[in-house]
Amino acid sequence: MPIWTLHGDGKNIGPGEVVAPGERLSWARTIGLGGQHVVSMFGATFVFPIIMGLNPQLAVMMSGFCTLFFLLVVKGHVPSYLGTSAAFVGGVAAIRAQGGTTAEVTGAILVSGLVLGFVGIAIHFLGGGVIGKALPPVVTGAVVMLIGFNLAPVVAGLYWPQDQWVALIVMVALIVMSVALRGFLGRIAILVALVFGYIFSWVLDRVSGPITSASGSGAPTEHFRVNWDSVHSASLFGLPPFSDEANGIVGIHAPSFSLTFIVLVLPGVIALVAENAGHVKAVAEITGDDLDPYIGRAIAGDGFATAIASAVGGSPTTTHAENIGVMAATRVYSTAAYVIAGFIAILLGFSPKFGAVMAATPGGVLGGILVVLFGMIGLLGAKIWKENGVDFGNPLNLMPIAAGLIIGIGDTALKFSDTFSLGGIALGTIVVIVMYHLCQLVGSWNPALNRPKSGRRPSAKQGANASDDEREVPVAQLT
Repeated sequence: MPIWTLHGDGKNIGPGEVVAPGERLSWARTIGLGGQHVVSMFGATFVFPIIMGLNPQLAVMMSGFCTLFFLLVVKGHVPSYLGTSAAFVGGVAAIRAQGGTTAEVTGAILVSGLVLGFVGIAIHFLGGGVIGKALPPVVTGAVVMLIGFNLAPVVAGLYWPQDQWVALIVMVALIVMSVALRGFLGRIAILVALVFGYIFSWVLDRVSGPITSASGSGAPTEHFRVNWDSVHSASLFGLPPFSDEANGIVGIHAPSFSLTFIVLVLPGVIALVAENAGHVKAVAEITGDDLDPYIGRAIAGDGFATAIASAVGGSPTTTHAENIGVMAATRVYSTAAYVIAGFIAILLGFSPKFGAVMAATPGGVLGGILVVLFGMIGLLGAKIWKENGVDFGNPLNLMPIAAGLIIGIGDTALKFSDTFSLGGIALGTIVVIVMYHLCQLVGSWNPALNRPKSGRRPSAKQGANASDDEREVPVAQLT
């Protein structure tokens, strides 16, 4: 890590200036910026653990540790915060549907994190161009899309029915806030909508009383939307709880491993490779630094951070676009602010009462938020295609992607034995990757299909003869 130098007088940023990763403002301002980064990443970082059946307090705590670890791996050159990733939510939902335990969930994520880490090491030594060759935009866009849209049954069958009217109102509020709010509030619209939904549910409890609906996957019961029994009994300071699934307590635990479940979450690795590479490119473009040598380090740092978090029962991690937005708005790219943010998150993680408040978020509120979030994840795949000019008039792109999307979104399964099957996201991803490259091989014999292998039209800047290595890596954000 660098020893940060003071930028100017530590108070002001001149016109056209930015605070570089190795610089900082005064410590008072840096602490304030660190807190701003925590607020920015907070919505997704505690929502997605709840969706995956993991402990949100532990997720917030480990996000702080993992951010500090990431900054060490990239030697302080890539300012980023590692919050909870949504890339594995679909795979985890499939594990739960097959009766998998929480320990098996974290075990599968841990292995995926190690795979991502070693992929990052390989990219570091082979160069970033290998990403475009193995996972061109037409492929990464498809994988991101099927990850998002495969989650539709989760929100439609589990969260929305818990309180459909609250879910609808929160959904409308989030959509309106995301376009009406400006500046920092606009970037944390998810968190603002969560707070609004929480308070709105509490008011409804006081005004109209309890509702009768299924809470989670159980039978319908009469209950209040906001239940703070666990909040009142939780201590103010202490470690997250240790798991006791017999009593419905999820927290710190050791992972266990199942090959079937590992395969279900591995496709998330593909999305995270594209996501991390895209974020490094985005930061480099704004700061003007050459960060290409750190793409492999960033991917490896995220992968091994995910493995570290999962080893104690935490959630998978990823770099957050929300925090990149904060940097762009403040023009402060100091990694000192992220170090402060990491320590703030760790301190929050040492409050079981804080964790209980997060875990008590009403299901209807989550339903309204997730309708938007899951749809956004899916549409990010289309964004990758659009920004890279993917040509679906070419059957080399159209045919394999069409098959893989329907298999992944439709949760189609291929059974090999009574104990092992491939389905949904895993099978769809395999079809997309294998069939795409097979089509490229077979199509090379057909002159009529001889188009750019990446499946996109070269930009005017790149020229008609631009090679795969010269094309930009797409940005895919899964938070």
